[in-house]
Amino acid sequence: MPHKLLFVCLGNICRSPSAENIMNHLIDQADLSEHILCDSAGTSSYHIGSPPDRRMSVAAATKLGIKLRGHARQFQKSDFHDFDMILAMDRDNYQDILALDPKEQYHNKVYLMCEFCSRHTLKEVPDPYYGGVEGFNQVIDLLVDACEGLLQYIISQHLTDKIGEL
Repeated sequence: MPHKLLFVCLGNICRSPSAENIMNHLIDQADLSEHILCDSAGTSSYHIGSPPDRRMSVAAATKLGIKLRGHARQFQKSDFHDFDMILAMDRDNYQDILALDPKEQYHNKVYLMCEFCSRHTLKEVPDPYYGGVEGFNQVIDLLVDACEGLLQYIISQHLTDKIGEL
């Protein structure tokens, strides 16, 4: 059974699809695509069906040589059940997600993305939507750091036995 990750931001067109695609890139490089599955969602309904923001795609292509794929969708209560880890890009998203779980049944599955950073000290992934190119580049750098840390965490906490069997 694969370990399922859901990356969540506000509109699901900048930060969360970038995290999803960066994580998939790292998972492919580590030959773990059978063991870890990724998706992304937004807490709002602003951009449902939209592709990732073009400015984010340019930053990802320039810095990492990857193409951002996917279409925005809104976070749903069923995601609590369907995913092992839910990774919020900032505190507002984190609180919005927790608000959908009033019985606190799934709070242990919800994390802030920056908890997994090892090189950056920011506690939240800033929303680059209204900023310039540098903001998008900063988000890519931050997400690469967080995704690398997240992958190491998942390998050590959840996949050590499975990988040993390979």
